[in-house]
Amino acid sequence: MGPMYRELAKAAFGYPIIDNHAHPFLKSKHRDAIRYEVLISEAHGDALNDAVHTLPCLRAAAQLSQLFGLTGDDATWEGVKKKRLEFDYAELCKLCMEPTGIQAILFDDGLGGIAEMAEDLNWHDQYTGSPSKRIVRLEVEGQNILQDILVANDNSPLSIDILCDTFLKEFTTYMNDTAVDDHVVGYKSVACYRTGLDVDPEPCSADELHQCLASASEQFKEKGSIRFEHKALNDHLVKIVLDIAGRCKKPIQFHTGLGDNEITLTKSSPAHMQPIIKAFPETIFVLLHSSYPYTRDAGYLTSVYKNVYLDFGEIFPFISADGQRTVVRQVLELAPTNKILWSTDAAWWPERFYLATAQAREVMYEVLAGFVGKRDLTEDQAVSIVKMAFFENANRIYMLGLQPNISILSLQS
Repeated sequence: MGPMYRELAKAAFGYPIIDNHAHPFLKSKHRDAIRYEVLISEAHGDALNDAVHTLPCLRAAAQLSQLFGLTGDDATWEGVKKKRLEFDYAELCKLCMEPTGIQAILFDDGLGGIAEMAEDLNWHDQYTGSPSKRIVRLEVEGQNILQDILVANDNSPLSIDILCDTFLKEFTTYMNDTAVDDHVVGYKSVACYRTGLDVDPEPCSADELHQCLASASEQFKEKGSIRFEHKALNDHLVKIVLDIAGRCKKPIQFHTGLGDNEITLTKSSPAHMQPIIKAFPETIFVLLHSSYPYTRDAGYLTSVYKNVYLDFGEIFPFISADGQRTVVRQVLELAPTNKILWSTDAAWWPERFYLATAQAREVMYEVLAGFVGKRDLTEDQAVSIVKMAFFENANRIYMLGLQPNISILSLQS
C-alpha cells in the first residue's frame, strides 16, 4: 500500500533540499583517517566505543546495509564498515548523494581537520545542482589571524596594546571583506563550545581584551596553536561579526545544544542568547542543531523575535527515530513555519548526507501526515511546510536566488 497522502509524500520524499549547514567530504586518500563511529555520534575517545550500542547506530546500520546491498549476517555495523571500503570512493559518493535530492550545500569549513584532509567546497558541486557556498566560522578565522600576526612579528614582538589594535583591525577588515564576497552567504559562531551562549551585549574594557590576547599569545608560545577560550575576547569578536552581519544582511549561525563533551550543557541552551538577540535586532540569528535537548527554548525564541530562525538539523541521524519525531513536533509547536530550516550537519563522509536526508524526509512525512490525519493541517498546508523547511526559507534568508529543481530526484533515478 502506498502513502495515504500522495501530494505530501511527493513533497516530503522528492522536493529539493538546501542543506544550510554541513562540512566537506574527506579526500579519498583520507577516507579512513577518522573513526567511522563519528558518523552516528558526537562522542569522543573511549565514549565513542559505546555508540555502536545506540538506537541511532542500529538504524544507520540497517539503512546503509540496504543501500550497500548487504543481507543476513552481513547486514551489521561491522559489515557496513567492511563493505564501504570495497567501493571506489567516487562510486561511494555517487551512491550516497544521488538519492538525497540536495540541490545546494552551505559549508562551514572551520571544523578542525578540514584544511588538511577535506575536499575544496566547490568539488562537491558535482553532486548538487547548484554551486556550494561558504559559511565563515568566526572564531577560527580570528585564531588564524592572531597566529599570523604573532608569527610575522616573532623576532620583534608587539606591545600588547599594538597587538590588540592590529588584531582587531585585521579581524574586522577580513569580516568586512567576507560581507561583500558572493561566495560567502553567512557566518557561524561556536561560542557555545568555547565560553557559552550567554554572550554579554555590553562592551568589554581594553584591559580585558589585553589580558585575553596576552593569554592567547602565551598559549601560542607554549603549544604552537591558539584556541580562543577567553570570554571577553570571544564575546567581543561575536559582537563585531553580529554588527557586520546585520549591515550586510547575511545570517549568523550559532551552534546550540547537541555537541560533544567540550560543551557545558547548561550553557548550551539558546535561552541564554536573549540579551544578545535583543541587542542586534537587524541581524538574522540561525539556531543550529535543533538546539537539542532545548528545542522548545529555540522554538520560543523563534516565535517572539523576528530575527531568529531555527534549524532542525544534526538530530538526523544522531538521535532515535522516535526522538526525531518528537523534536520535529516540538519545532512545530510554536515556531513559525516560514522560519524553520533544515541541514545535515554532515561531515567527512557521503553516508552522513544519505542518512540525514533519508531519515529527515521520512520523519517529516510521518509527523505532518499525523497532523493532517488529526485535521490540524490540510494536506496542502503540510506540503507548503515541507517546501519552506527544505528549500524556500533557506533560499530566502541566505539570498541564494535559486529556483527549486523539482525533478532533481526523478532525473537521477
